[in-house]
Amino acid sequence: MRLDLAVSRAFRLSRRAGREAVRSGRIDVDGATVDEPGQAVSADARLEFHRERPLRRRVHTRLSVLYEDGDLLVVDKPAGLLTVPTEAREKDTLWNRALQYLQHRYGERPYAGIVHRLDKDTSGAIVFARNRAALHSLQERFRTHAIDREYLALVEGRLPETGTFDADLVRREGLRRTVAKAGEEGRRAVTRYRTIERLRNATLVSIRPETGRTHQIRVHFSAAGHPVLGDRVYGRCGAKGTGEPRRQMLHARALGFPHPRSGELIAAESPVPQDFAATL
Repeated sequence: MRLDLAVSRAFRLSRRAGREAVRSGRIDVDGATVDEPGQAVSADARLEFHRERPLRRRVHTRLSVLYEDGDLLVVDKPAGLLTVPTEAREKDTLWNRALQYLQHRYGERPYAGIVHRLDKDTSGAIVFARNRAALHSLQERFRTHAIDREYLALVEGRLPETGTFDADLVRREGLRRTVAKAGEEGRRAVTRYRTIERLRNATLVSIRPETGRTHQIRVHFSAAGHPVLGDRVYGRCGAKGTGEPRRQMLHARALGFPHPRSGELIAAESPVPQDFAATL
């Protein structure tokens, strides 16, 4: 069992409080302080919670960590923040925040290998690799689509209970993508969805992409006449009865994969952000 889960159960804490108790150096396992939330512990391990112990380290960060161990760092990306710098060399990106967090927490030269990305205005879970072996393993899984990913989206109109979009994508000017026309060669893209709730002139859907093409979800739903609400590139902002979200209502809710070292299933879930919940 993971240490943070064992701590939360043993001391009746929330999962987040258990994780923070471990990170702050207030948990001893069989008499030794352990500050890795993801460390495995046996069912008969002796746990001690020293509530008044001074913090081992205090990390001031704007990063929300969903899972962490010596190989992985899964974080919660807010909407409006770039995953990585562009050619303009932006200093405040999710990647830079991850590096700063690792530097402050461990006091060593940090490594945060870039495995995948989310669009600037998409929120949700992203994994960084903390060493090259983990990076290569995770990149291969994403390349072969051997990753469990779930997105939530608010889309225009009313959709059936379930559906699949299987349409190749082609790149147009800049980063813009479209569905390939008849006879036009594109890259295969498959998106499956399930309706969660039908609202007035909009639908809340759970999406599981089988491929990972740039803008895939946004292009597929837009081409089907159900653009993601708030999408300034592929949508119709301010559609009748939907209001006008300030950003695209697309959220990467869950990320799951076998751990690159142990093979244990890692399942990270990003809570629905406030702006998404308010629009819903």
